[in-house]
Amino acid sequence: MQIFKFGGASVKDAESVRNIARVLKSVGSKNTLIIVSAMGKTTNAMEKVVSNYFDVKHELHYSIQEVKKYHNNIILDLFDDEGHNVFENIDNLFQELLQFFDNNKSPNYNFVYDQVIGFGELISTNIISHYLNTIGLTNSWLDVRNFIKTDDYYRNARVSWSKTQELISEKVDTSKLNITQGFIASNSNNFTTTLGREGSDYTAAIFAFCLNAKSVTIWKDVPGILNADPRYFENAELLSQISYTEAIELSYYGASVIHPKTLQPLQRKEIPLLVKSFLNPENKGTIVGKGLELTPKSPCYILKQNQILISLSSLDFSYIVEDNIRHIFGLLHDYKMKVSMIQNSAISFSVCVENNYNNLDSLLLHLKAKYKVKSHQGVKLYTVRHHNEAAVKEMENGKEILLKQISPEIMQIITT
Repeated sequence: MQIFKFGGASVKDAESVRNIARVLKSVGSKNTLIIVSAMGKTTNAMEKVVSNYFDVKHELHYSIQEVKKYHNNIILDLFDDEGHNVFENIDNLFQELLQFFDNNKSPNYNFVYDQVIGFGELISTNIISHYLNTIGLTNSWLDVRNFIKTDDYYRNARVSWSKTQELISEKVDTSKLNITQGFIASNSNNFTTTLGREGSDYTAAIFAFCLNAKSVTIWKDVPGILNADPRYFENAELLSQISYTEAIELSYYGASVIHPKTLQPLQRKEIPLLVKSFLNPENKGTIVGKGLELTPKSPCYILKQNQILISLSSLDFSYIVEDNIRHIFGLLHDYKMKVSMIQNSAISFSVCVENNYNNLDSLLLHLKAKYKVKSHQGVKLYTVRHHNEAAVKEMENGKEILLKQISPEIMQIITT
């Protein structure tokens, strides 16, 4: 069994969907499970739908229609027969979305987000499944919510592994070409949950683990895993191979090629992860596996934007000790802040966080009851793994550095 994952960039329009078929014909589709993300920027558009539902009600139906128009244009390009049942299937999904808004009584943003956001994946996989069937690549469409079960932690749900293993083992026919959704799952009450933004890679790893797959391939618009994001760094180079440990380190520090939770289940069963280009499917790309040396051995650059630097000191100039740190981390947990970097001295403590749940104001108010607090919003966190003198100099050049931390393997700076 092989697992393929196609992200939003690989299914952004009708020609991209046709290219998936070309990839499958090129590399083979026997005993294959395909995980597909929402098309293009649909997840962003669905987030706007959720935002309008809560804040700009009169814009809600318009924003839904924009999403429907985008997908209808793709369908009309792919299917000659307007009587094809794909049109009815997609229309039914949009009707289901509208019915949710009409019937919903929950004021919980995170719950509503998860019930709405996954329609992007349900729509994309329906379209692609129908198209592949039309051109002779017979496949079975699976609703991933019937296979991956999680807890109730909406927007970042934790997998219930035993139940998930049972369902996948019993219900997935590995002799067929199957297609299903990334990113979404369901809880014990069958409400939709999500695995965290960019969670489609994680979905692929979950299926690979449960099916004892021979490999997972993530198809992207880059040649493989690069030592830097070419959008932000010049002269990025391809890494032909890296170890699980190296990949986990890179993902921990924010490398966007691989989802942070993807690698652990693969490592447990030593399932190779391939990252390849859907534009050049015959190229080798990058392989992630057990004990592989980083090749080439060069500095790896990571940028995380829209961070918040919070600097704390005690009101009476007393030491910041274990009790203070425990208290601070308790608040960071309570307010669902994702910590990217910490640094402390005798009388101060600094932490760089991501405000994913918009709880920053409440957190700062709570902290000010016990500490002197300074915060810088919209800062950038640069990380260089395997740094050398030239890499450090390049990162620091021309930047206003708010905080710097360096060890033999890792250099990090926070800048404005």
